[in-house]
Amino acid sequence: MSNTGYFVYILLCADGTFYTGTSNDVKKRVATHNRGQGAKYTKTRRPVKLLYSEKLIDKSAALKREIAIKKLSRQQKEGLLTANGISWK
Repeated sequence: MSNTGYFVYILLCADGTFYTGTSNDVKKRVATHNRGQGAKYTKTRRPVKLLYSEKLIDKSAALKREIAIKKLSRQQKEGLLTANGISWK
């Protein structure tokens, strides 16, 4: 996973939920989440683990993809992960 460009990513939170976000530096953003300085949602659900990231052409495309993923049901998100060979259990 290169850190050049804009990305949408999915984290596995300590309570088993998924969190979706965007960043231009995924590794740094995950570290920020794990320090409790990321999103309000992840503050009480640490530690988080990066499951998936997808590179997009620009920030606008990454934000649109984030919205699309956030609209998916839990089952659909699991399908996205499975289709990409990612296990979270």
